[in-house]
Amino acid sequence: MAHKKGAGSSRNGRESHSKRLGIKIFGGQPAIAGNIIVRQRGTKHNPGLNVGIGRDHTLFALIEGNVVFKKKADNRSYVSVIPFETAPVAEVAAPAPKAKAAAKPVVEAAPVAEVAAEPVAAETTAAPVAEEAAAPKKKAAPKKKAADSEEAAAE
Repeated sequence: MAHKKGAGSSRNGRESHSKRLGIKIFGGQPAIAGNIIVRQRGTKHNPGLNVGIGRDHTLFALIEGNVVFKKKADNRSYVSVIPFETAPVAEVAAPAPKAKAAAKPVVEAAPVAEVAAEPVAAETTAAPVAEEAAAPKKKAAPKKKAADSEEAAAE
C-alpha cells in the first residue's frame, strides 16, 4: 500500500475564515435603530426590551437608546435598549464677548515752571489744558520720503 496520496491533493486546506462573533455594542453605550448588538451562535444572550433577534441569533436594536445587559431570575442574559430621555436638553449659552473698555483720556500735567511763575494764570489755563487732553489727538499720516515722491513723478 502506498503511503502517499495521488498528485494534486493538499493536506492543509481545512482553514476557515473567522466569523467575527461577539458583543459589538457593550452595556452603557448608545445604539441607534438597526445597530447589531451581539453576533452569536445560539442564544447565549437573549433579546429583551426593544431588541430583535435574527435568523442566525443576531441581536439588534429596534430603537435608539442605551444598551443594557441584565441577568434575570432564570440566570439567562438579556439585552435591552433603554430609550434616551426625551426631556429637552438644557443648553449652556456661551458668555457674551466683553466690550473693549473705553480708552481712558491721558491728562497731561501742566509744566511746574509756569504754575510757579504765574499762579493766577494757572487757574485760567488749567481748563483749556484739561479739554485738550480729553480730546483724542489724531496723528497725521506718515509723509513720503523725497525718494518715493521722485519715483512716483518719474512714472
